[in-house]
Amino acid sequence: MISGKEKEMAKKAAKTFSVQLRIWRQTNRHTQGRIVQYQVNGITADMTFLDMLEKLNEKLLKRGEIPVVFEANCREGSCGTCGLIINGEPHGPGEHSVTCRLTMKNFNPGDIITVEPWRIKSFPIVKDLATDRKALDRICEAGGFISANLGSSPEANAINVPKEAAEEALAAASCTGCGACIAACPNGSAALFVAAKLAHLSIMPQGEPEKNSRAIALVRAAEKEGFGPCCNNGACEKACPRGIKKDLIAKMHRAYLRALLGMK
Repeated sequence: MISGKEKEMAKKAAKTFSVQLRIWRQTNRHTQGRIVQYQVNGITADMTFLDMLEKLNEKLLKRGEIPVVFEANCREGSCGTCGLIINGEPHGPGEHSVTCRLTMKNFNPGDIITVEPWRIKSFPIVKDLATDRKALDRICEAGGFISANLGSSPEANAINVPKEAAEEALAAASCTGCGACIAACPNGSAALFVAAKLAHLSIMPQGEPEKNSRAIALVRAAEKEGFGPCCNNGACEKACPRGIKKDLIAKMHRAYLRALLGMK
């Protein structure tokens, strides 16, 4: 049997309400963008934020207007492709959140919600809410890999990896490259992203031979792409959907300085 509390929750979830959206509209990276306001009706608390945007697009298509372009892929909170600035917060309200998993229960009827793309110089706007994040791919191409010649495949258990090192490397490797940490930083710094890429490769024994060249390559690639310096306010850690710790940034700076000095 369904309890009274469950019935009340189902009743609340079924109620519909409206919100006012202030959305950034921009035809392409070469045109001037602007905020356009829309009203979206028929929203339920269990509807996701992306579902709500699709509801708006259905309304725009029926009126013969151009729908709002936004990015979405897995819709399971795994990839971070859906990143948006919602009321000034990367991915929306709450720490370690992801836009595609954000439900409308976080908003109240009649709320005015401002939706913008990542406001980062190195992520040019493609259209509306979609941005070009290839700068992060270029950073990885500069040194986010292991190219050591290991010869034939070694025995699986031949290299002993300390449990703590393996766990730290796996935690760093969970970075999806969504850019939330950069969007949250006042300086538009990619320090947490670079630190995560450096850590997940350099902590493991297989990445040891190239750790110095990798540190220099990744840090300089980020500077070349125009990302700012770390401001050390911790906003990146709170915005990261994977909760990657900003402690890795200090380790990255240490690794970079050691590499410049030729230290092992």
